[in-house]
Amino acid sequence: MRHAEGLARAGAQDRAAYAFTPVPDGLEAAHDYIGRALTDQAAGRALPFALVTPADGRVVGSTRFLELDYWRGPVVWPPATGVPYGDPLTAVPDAAEIGNTWITGSARGTGANAEAKLLMLRHAFETWGVRRVTLRADARNTRSRAAIERLGATCEGVRRAHSRGLDGVVRDTAFYSVLHEEWPTVRSIIELRLSATARPPASFPHPHRTHGDAAGRLLLT
Repeated sequence: MRHAEGLARAGAQDRAAYAFTPVPDGLEAAHDYIGRALTDQAAGRALPFALVTPADGRVVGSTRFLELDYWRGPVVWPPATGVPYGDPLTAVPDAAEIGNTWITGSARGTGANAEAKLLMLRHAFETWGVRRVTLRADARNTRSRAAIERLGATCEGVRRAHSRGLDGVVRDTAFYSVLHEEWPTVRSIIELRLSATARPPASFPHPHRTHGDAAGRLLLT
């Protein structure tokens, strides 16, 4: 909740750019946005972050792990997707999605998005040991799709009439993924991009296997 005012300020910039992603509009909306994200975290369904520049502590957006999937514990059928075995605050996922990402206009083109993705992908593959990370975008969102493709993720295809978009229109969704065995190549691609724009990224906030207290901020160099 300490990031609510910063998220509200960041979300106030360039509202027209947020046609495909929910972004809080105002302080009350920011409190509600964070509250719902923390509820999902407590259930083991998500792990949210504010994107923060350490030089001035400015919040420039938000992102999260979501659609956490757990394959450990007894095999049950039909599978209980997204339900952790044991304590949801200490369970380690076997697959995850990175999404609900938005960055304020002044931070676009600075490498902040690529650096955040590197921090999260590195944590997912090297600390959690996941088998797959999924990324997806409204098929109409060419900017987000291009950003995902620049990371080196593989396009799995477009699911037609997949869900209702933020604008109420039934949307197609483009799905991308990075597999565990592909991670070294993808990491090299992102690190090469960042080397041209910024210093190497800082460490992930809490480099341990559990995720109960990891929500908070990703510090961007």
